[in-house]
Amino acid sequence: MHRAAIISLSVLFMLACVCTAHAQEEDLEREKLARTTMKFLNISADPRAAGLGDAVTALSEGSTSLFYNPAGMGTQTTFLDVAIAQTQWFVDVKYNFASMSVRPLDGRFGVFGVSVLAADYGNFEETIRADTEEGFVDLGTFSPSAIGVGLGYARALTDRFAVGGHARYVRQNLGNSVMSVQEDGAYDRADNDEAVFAFDFGMRYATGFESLVFAVTARNFARKVEYAEESYELPLLLKIGVSMNVLDLTNISGDMHSLVVGIDTESPRDYSEQIKVGGEYTFMNTISLRAGYVFPTDEQGINAGVGVHRTIGGLGIGADYAYTDFGVFSEVHRIGFQLSF
Repeated sequence: MHRAAIISLSVLFMLACVCTAHAQEEDLEREKLARTTMKFLNISADPRAAGLGDAVTALSEGSTSLFYNPAGMGTQTTFLDVAIAQTQWFVDVKYNFASMSVRPLDGRFGVFGVSVLAADYGNFEETIRADTEEGFVDLGTFSPSAIGVGLGYARALTDRFAVGGHARYVRQNLGNSVMSVQEDGAYDRADNDEAVFAFDFGMRYATGFESLVFAVTARNFARKVEYAEESYELPLLLKIGVSMNVLDLTNISGDMHSLVVGIDTESPRDYSEQIKVGGEYTFMNTISLRAGYVFPTDEQGINAGVGVHRTIGGLGIGADYAYTDFGVFSEVHRIGFQLSF
């Protein structure tokens, strides 16, 4: 077996052990579930990935890989890849993202990328408890915000094995909170504007058996974020994924049809382990229909999506849409566009 393949499989095995150990540690400390901050970092911004239920650890490619598995950027074949998208979340919250990756000199020095993810939470009413008829005092409104700006790098070390990394400066401003009330009625406030550097790592290995791919990624490594009275970790996420065009096992022409299936196992810091499954049927390398499912979950149901991608004269143009059912909450819609050449 090729030396790179042996090394990659060994690293995959070790990271799998890390995921298992992480899960066991969380089993012993369940009381810490949901105690993380800057959750916007794990919002799925790309409509294609969301339509697949985020089962894209082994499927991500191009600049959007920076949000899922940066190693996927190492498979880029075009010089430039640009993507923008918006997610319409609950209660008028919006997540906007943009990414760009460049592959200079035919990838001789790897692929370089930049990413931006911003959250628009809108306006919130600020109140505090008080001995009034209403039981509270209205202090007006405030507008929390969050943003992450990153630089990424990926490289295909062989024709089968790629690695990548992504470093982000992330900042979240939750406004000022009232800590106490002085005798004269003045408020003692604490600032909730915090920033930290977060790091993502990933690898991708094409096995050589048809289109079967294994991949591993670890996201949101960072120090604790300190607030006035509490400290929180970022939402660390460890994922192992596999993908394959199952029509490779048939005699159906790949130029007309493809049916890619992705399966991910996910071990997060702040909630129980999940399995994610997604499928994408593509006709004539142009129209794609997608579906995905995540379990176990409390409210998230089916994920579905559609995409149209076409290359004309070396210019690639694409548009994607995804829908996610969230049960008692409102549904989530995502739309995005891509350009490559």
